Amino acid sequence: MSRHLVLLPAPEAEWARLPPEEHEKGMRSHQQFHRDLAAGGHSIVVAGPLTPSAEAVSMRPDGSGGALVTDGPFLESVEQMVGFYLVDSPDRDDLVRICTEFSARGELIELRDMVADGEHDHGGAS
Repeated sequence: MSRHLVLLPAPEAEWARLPPEEHEKGMRSHQQFHRDLAAGGHSIVVAGPLTPSAEAVSMRPDGSGGALVTDGPFLESVEQMVGFYLVDSPDRDDLVRICTEFSARGELIELRDMVADGEHDHGGAS
């Protein structure tokens, strides 16, 4: 069993302007994604939407032992992370297939594999 992060980037401003029917279509697509994952033996560990990127708080080292805290996301871009799924999967290829079908229904998806314990030094973490 391996763990994967399904990130859902989207253009927040564009999404907010969509009519209710499009939001309902999106909800049905997410429900289908849940059914497809379950049918393939994949399990959702946790999932959820995120607050708007304008409400993010970003922190970065200030170079003198402290941290600079700013309102807003790290990067200004057309697309922002609006939600995610953390999925346990027995079959990565099948998970890619299911995510591809989900994307074909209108979702932008970035699939990332989680590094197994002990395989990665987290860089600046101490």
